Formats: sequence, C-alpha cells, structure tokens
Amino acid sequence: MIFKHAFTPTAATGGFAGATVLYAITWGVRRAAFSNEAGLGSAPIAHAAAKTKEPVREGLVAMMGPLIDTLVICTMTALVIIITGKWTGNADSSVLTKNAFNAGIPYFGGVIVAIGLILFAISTAISWSYYGDRCAEYLFGRRAIMPYRCVYVVALFVGAIVQLEFVWNFSDITLGLMALPNLFAIIALSGVVISLTKDYFSRKHVRTN
Repeated sequence: MIFKHAFTPTAATGGFAGATVLYAITWGVRRAAFSNEAGLGSAPIAHAAAKTKEPVREGLVAMMGPLIDTLVICTMTALVIIITGKWTGNADSSVLTKNAFNAGIPYFGGVIVAIGLILFAISTAISWSYYGDRCAEYLFGRRAIMPYRCVYVVALFVGAIVQLEFVWNFSDITLGLMALPNLFAIIALSGVVISLTKDYFSRKHVRTN
C-alpha cells in the first residue's frame, strides 16, 4: 500500500506543494529575522538603556519597530516590486528594488533607493556596533570594547567585498545562534512579563505636566 500510493501523480503534486510552502516559509522567516530582528534580543539592548519608570511602556515602544519595518516598509517595497512586474526578472536584492522603483518613478526611483540603502546601512552599522559594545563589556569588561571595535571594522570591510550569498548564509547562522538562547529566556521570563503587563494596564496612566 505504501509503494502503491507513494509513487502517484497525486503524491508527487502534494510533495512538491509542501516543499514549496516550506521553502517559502523558511526563506521568509530568515529574511524577516534579518530585517526586523524580532526574537533575537538585539533591540532590547538599546531599549534597556532608556530611562523610564515603566518597562512595559518601553516594551510597547520596542514592539513598534518590527511593526513599522515589516508591515509598512517591507510590504510597500514588495507591492512596488509586484505591481511594476520586475519580480519576473533575474535581478535580486537591492538591484531588484532599484529596478522596480525606476519603473514606477523614472529617473528618481534609483536615487531614492540608493539614499535609503546608504541610510539603512549606516544606521545598521552603528546599531550593531553598540550592541556588540554592550555585550563585550558585559562578558569581558571594558578592556574588551576596543578589540571588539577593531574586529567589527574589519568585519564591515570583509562583508562589503565577499560574495553576497556568503554574507546571507553567515548572517542566517549567526542570527539563529542569537535567537535560540533568547527564545529560551523569553519562555523562562514569560511569567514576569505577564505579571508586569497586567499591572501596567490595570493602572490609569495620566499624563502630568
């Protein structure tokens, strides 16, 4: 029965459809983690430095990051690529986005994408440099900050000249290694989060001058 039903057109179609969906989900999760850093525990390093009496409020502010990044910026970019029909070409990454914006906004589309890439690249480099600073100091003390910065600068240069596929694969591996301990910590501290959240929303928050 196994061999009879396993090697049929229906089984092949189902297997192909399942593999396609799995590949799409896997690719989407990998790029989403790279884009909005949800679940990695990186953004909380910056938010933890904020001076606030309400950690829940700061957490709500932090949640706006993935919302704006994914549902606004990424969705609008994807719609531009689909509407202009450039997704059918062989281009990928930033070239695909540039071609789509050039088709929608002639002459200026590519300039807009280039400026956006520069701003995103600079802000990303600064943000991750700060994250690494905090982690290096926490793990090894202040003496480790300068060596880390030197390694970080070298890594930026290497990342700019190596093959893009290597950069993506390396990023996926390192982000996965970041996510695993952070997700376990989230589960372990979920009780504290629930307790603080209930307490925050049970109180009336009135703005005072």
